Amino acid sequence: MDTDRALTEQQVQQAVFEGSRLQTGDLLDIKVTAFDEYAVRPFNLHSMNQVSTPGESQNTQAAQTAPQGYVIDNEGYLSFPVLGRIFVKGMTMAQLRTDLEQRLRQYLSDPMVSIRQLNFNITVLGEVKSPGQYTSPTDKVTVFQALGMAGDMTDFGDRTKVRIIRHEDGADATYVLDFTDKNITASPYYYMQQNDVLYVEPDDIKKKSANVDPNRNLAFQIGGVVLGLASILITLLR
Repeated sequence: MDTDRALTEQQVQQAVFEGSRLQTGDLLDIKVTAFDEYAVRPFNLHSMNQVSTPGESQNTQAAQTAPQGYVIDNEGYLSFPVLGRIFVKGMTMAQLRTDLEQRLRQYLSDPMVSIRQLNFNITVLGEVKSPGQYTSPTDKVTVFQALGMAGDMTDFGDRTKVRIIRHEDGADATYVLDFTDKNITASPYYYMQQNDVLYVEPDDIKKKSANVDPNRNLAFQIGGVVLGLASILITLLR
């Protein structure tokens, strides 16, 4: 009993979510708050576009055309008001939050930063009911949740061979997960990363049926039609 409890606690500890690593093209919603609401305005995109002379018609237009978030550029930098360009590629959002709060302390008293990813995209393909690309409102997505977005596996999905394709260090790497393994929560690939592809392989039955000679299938179909016509003729001639 004690051994089982210790093993479970160890698995839960190993499965702690560390956060998705930021990549180029990520779109982030970043909000800065502090005690002095006026002093914090220059550090927020939306409030910056609203700072103007009262009564100006441009206020509404500016608010409507304000950027919806911060985009990480192709070099891995994020351009932040006042602070300038900050290299963020490879950081988790928790690390970026800490970094921004430290930088902001030279301008604000007790700043607080909240970050939300607006375009966390994953793709689920193969033997699933609804293959496609999905956008999650949170970056904390497990492989089971990703599978659930696609409606679960079909009857021909192989739960022991589910592949994750992940872009790492400039190249695509593939990892195989066994969804029947009780220790899957301890896998470093249990949580999806931005732009991951989850591919469910077909089982042996589906593979064998896919490899059947198409001419053989055609022959069976023609044979079935001939037999059907023969049955009709025999019935009519009686």
